[in-house]
Amino acid sequence: MHNKHLTFQRKYRIGVPVLLVLIGCGTLCMSKTKAPVAWKYEGMDLILRMYFKPLPNKMPGSEKDSKELIALGRKLYFERGISLNKSQACNDCHHLDKPLAGVDRNPTSKGAIGVSGKRNSPTVLNAGFQAVQFWDGRSPDLVEQAKGPLLNPIEMGMRTKTEVVERLNSREDIRRGFKLAFPTLAEAVTFDNVAIAIAAFERTLITPSRFDRYLKGDRKALSNVEVQGLHTFVHTGCIQCHNSYTVGGRTMQKLGVYNPYRNRKDLRRYEVTHQADDKYVFKVPMLRNVTMTAPYFHDGKAAKLQEAIRLMAWMQLNKKLDPSEIKKIENFLHTLEAEHTLIVEES
Repeated sequence: MHNKHLTFQRKYRIGVPVLLVLIGCGTLCMSKTKAPVAWKYEGMDLILRMYFKPLPNKMPGSEKDSKELIALGRKLYFERGISLNKSQACNDCHHLDKPLAGVDRNPTSKGAIGVSGKRNSPTVLNAGFQAVQFWDGRSPDLVEQAKGPLLNPIEMGMRTKTEVVERLNSREDIRRGFKLAFPTLAEAVTFDNVAIAIAAFERTLITPSRFDRYLKGDRKALSNVEVQGLHTFVHTGCIQCHNSYTVGGRTMQKLGVYNPYRNRKDLRRYEVTHQADDKYVFKVPMLRNVTMTAPYFHDGKAAKLQEAIRLMAWMQLNKKLDPSEIKKIENFLHTLEAEHTLIVEES
């Protein structure tokens, strides 16, 4: 799978610019009248159809999620009792009870023992639409992802799977929730079922945006300024990696294709595969709700979105964007915000 990802990425970097040239990507025009009108962009409809998709109404794997399983997952998402000192829950790094778009807005997050990890906590919103989980892609789906923090000594710090199960079995209300969610199992409270339930809840965290309405044909969903930003996003080459319904999150990519990132200590996916080609390779982050999830990058070192845009164009595309181009791209990224703020209270 690793080599397939890299081959796909190389083809992708070549294919997009060639396509843009063939359909006249640089042909921008705007009416000379004073009244604002949408820019025309030769080939834009073709690009939108090829590289973007509206966010689906359901997440992959949700077909068999029962309301009882989702309710249990919601309870476990907020449960601090399954951390070492009962101080940490999923929600403490990926806030859903506050308008924080599924993050904590810290460069890196502190775990149960008060020690910060080395990587930024990404948003949990729409996460199940991604091809892999974690910055280094070490988990294939939400179920496997949910297991990691529980046993991570810096995050929730539980020592063993058995300890997690024992903690949960000590609570009558939680045992009852497992029995409702897994009615056919004699032993419903298992470590695997914890992850299955949390993943089922996370599969409900879908946040459609105005850009989805635009993709479906509502050309009034975006302002003229935002459409100009979309054009700049495309013309700059951002869609080489940030595409599909998540606008990212679908491939692994080297950070620093043309110019290196300043943090050279984190070897990224190499720490998982130990293959030389995987040094500085990360999962491409999805851009949905990105305007609400500062700070940016795997180490949270880019405090502002405009700085992240500038650095990405330089590192990945070898382009020095001027301030007006950066602002246009930022304007477009605002269209990826959830149309309705998602707040989930502890059950």
